[in-house]
Amino acid sequence: MSTLGVVVPAFRPDRRRLEAYLRAVTEELQPDVLRVEIDDPRPDVLDDIAGFDIPILETNAVPYRRGKGAAITAGFEALETDRLAFADADGSTAAAELGRVVGALDDADVAAGSRRHPDATVTSHQTLARRYLGDGFAWLARRLLDADLYDYQCGAKAITAEAWETVRSHLYEPGFAWDVELLAMAAALGLDVEEVPIEWEDKPGSTVDPLSTAVDLGAALLTARHRSKRIQDSTLHDAIAATRDETALVDRPNEGRGGHGQ
Repeated sequence: MSTLGVVVPAFRPDRRRLEAYLRAVTEELQPDVLRVEIDDPRPDVLDDIAGFDIPILETNAVPYRRGKGAAITAGFEALETDRLAFADADGSTAAAELGRVVGALDDADVAAGSRRHPDATVTSHQTLARRYLGDGFAWLARRLLDADLYDYQCGAKAITAEAWETVRSHLYEPGFAWDVELLAMAAALGLDVEEVPIEWEDKPGSTVDPLSTAVDLGAALLTARHRSKRIQDSTLHDAIAATRDETALVDRPNEGRGGHGQ
């Protein structure tokens, strides 16, 4: 039977919401390891997490903001399970829906939860600005990348350990663009990516600025296209890469390497 590790990246999380979500994930998925990667936490939050009394829970905290992608990468690097999954700490993806995403690994290398799939159910929508920006980003991504999906940024994804070993050295984005880069690199490397329509509920209190994030994601999308073309032996994109100084997350000190925390 496959083993499962779940990573929950968190930046200044709501303590009660985080605890409720971790307990739901533990009950629903029964993972072998549940790991919180937390950036810039207050001391009282760490004390609270230590008191959650969840036996499989590991916590790795850093006193600065790495970004979502760097946090997930560090968590995945620390896991030794057959399957790796992550979900955003706000609980927008219910534990049962995350379980469906993980289950898709029975037939795929990478599974991506999707809020925009025609069969998805959204019980509470984002603001109009975030919805329009998200729709526009997905439309453009489908035309630039080999991964043909409805939703690239949903905060629920899973990957087999073998696929992670294949893709890990091709990931550079430390922030929210990590999601689309993961899917772009996986597709370029010939991995099987399955999109899983889920039931999703927007949670208020996001730490994301929609306009600045949209600009960052647009730039990251072009970069992901460039890197995927390099994988496919594009001479032009190899020449462009020769002018850049880039280091993969797993090779950056204190970013893509996961300790065992507490």
